[in-house]
Amino acid sequence: MIVLDVETSGTEPTIHGLLSIGAVDFESSGRQFYEECRLRDGAHILEEALVINGYTREDCINPDKKSESEILQKFITWIEESSDHTIAGQNPLFDMGFLRAVADRNHISLSLAHRTIDLHSVTYFHMIRRGITPPLRNKRTDLNSDKIMEYVGIPAEPKPHIALNGAKWEAEAFSRLFHEKALFEEFVSYPIPWRRSEDVTRHGRLGVSRHLWTE
Repeated sequence: MIVLDVETSGTEPTIHGLLSIGAVDFESSGRQFYEECRLRDGAHILEEALVINGYTREDCINPDKKSESEILQKFITWIEESSDHTIAGQNPLFDMGFLRAVADRNHISLSLAHRTIDLHSVTYFHMIRRGITPPLRNKRTDLNSDKIMEYVGIPAEPKPHIALNGAKWEAEAFSRLFHEKALFEEFVSYPIPWRRSEDVTRHGRLGVSRHLWTE
C-alpha cells in the first residue's frame, strides 16, 4: 500500500488548494515521494492551515515552485513503480479528495481505488481487540494523530507538519499495528507498548499514559 499525506491551504478541495504531497511505499519503505507546489490561482488560504503546516503566504504562491498538475503527474509516475496502489493514511479520504480535485481541474487521469485504509480505524480495532476502550470526546472517538502515535509508542509527528513526515509517521504506526515491528531505523529504539503485558489490565486501561485513555 501507499501511505499518503498532503498539506493544503485549507479543508475544502474546491475552495482551497494543494501545497505538497508526501508518500511512502509501505512494502519498500525506502521508496519515498515528496514534492511541493505553488498554490493554484484563486485558491483561498486559511490561516489555521498555515499554523499547522508552517507555510507562509509567500511560500504558498512562490512562482519558482512547480504547479499542482506537475507534482500530481510526478506522483502518478512514482506510484506506478509500486506493486500495491492501495492508499492508506491518517485521513486518506481528505488526502484523496485534494488529489482528485487537482486531477479534475487539470484533466489528469487518476486511476486510484476508492477503497482506502485509514489509521484511525485500524487503531480503533487494535484497541478493541486488546480490551481497551478507545477515548471519546463529546461522545465521539478522540483518536487523533498524536494519541495514535503515543499508543504505538513513538513521539508525535514534529510540528509544523510536513507531508513526508506525516506519511513516515503513519507508515511506522501501521507497521507496529500490523506486524509489531518498527519500519524505520529511527524508531527502533522506541519499544512497542503492548509487547509488555503488564501495561494492560483486564479493565482495558494502559498502565502508561493512563490519563490519556480515561479522560
